Amino acid sequence: MASPTQKFQQNRALAEGEAEMSFIDHLEALRWHIIRAAIAVVVFSLVAFFNKQFLFHDLILGPSRSDFWTYQTFCKIGHLFGSTDPCENQVNFIIQNREMSGQLTMHISTSFIVGICLAFPYLFWELWRFVKPGLYPHERANSRGAVLFVSILFILGLLFGYYIAAPLSINFLASYTVDATIQNQIDLQSYLSTLTTMTLSCAFVFELPMIVFFLAKAGLVTPELMTLYRKHAIVVILIIAAIITPPDISAQIIVTIPILLLYELSIHIARVVRRNSAARLNQELAVQNANPVG
Repeated sequence: MASPTQKFQQNRALAEGEAEMSFIDHLEALRWHIIRAAIAVVVFSLVAFFNKQFLFHDLILGPSRSDFWTYQTFCKIGHLFGSTDPCENQVNFIIQNREMSGQLTMHISTSFIVGICLAFPYLFWELWRFVKPGLYPHERANSRGAVLFVSILFILGLLFGYYIAAPLSINFLASYTVDATIQNQIDLQSYLSTLTTMTLSCAFVFELPMIVFFLAKAGLVTPELMTLYRKHAIVVILIIAAIITPPDISAQIIVTIPILLLYELSIHIARVVRRNSAARLNQELAVQNANPVG
């Protein structure tokens, strides 16, 4: 019966054997991963394209109307605290198209962006399938559930961006005027650009815990380093929140709070990664001492 050390060496040799592929073989494997990912994006994009009513009237143009869930919720919260300010600043602007093929182009491009968002969990899964064979068995075990957590954080970021960051930005920018005689008539492309930028920015910012997880696994980030530079990180987070949101203090605070919580969660994740790495190293040393070679 093989000893634990021999089993570990056999597993490591197996992982190295799986990784011993020619450059052409790697390209061929990558090509099929890309093809499958592209098919998924096309399928979801077509689903979005043929549901034009829901895609634009309900989803895309939702934050442009006063009956949007976010505005109604802030209005109710304002009533609870005896304030009517959130209800007074109603969304009031016109979205227009100035190009002959503008609406068709926006329909195609928006469907493609929605297709990528819907297919993101599968896209990351295909990427993970390509990278996974090159990892050692313990690295695979420690990274179990990566696809699930990356997908969950991405979806949470999308929801936060769509229901919080984007409506606050759209409401502020659409209602801002330098003179009462100037009417806001927003171009369709400008509106879509603001909405997608706000939403996707939050989606990728919410991936901070997973980014820290992989950096901690690589030994590039430690909890002490993140704690030491916490004040600097707060400044960077405030800058990011200011970029994502309009120059409105309340909106910046609302966006800053979850990012700060994600940073604190990332510090905890870095601690867990280091503790697990130390425990695994001690276990390997104990096995080697119990079964000395020669």
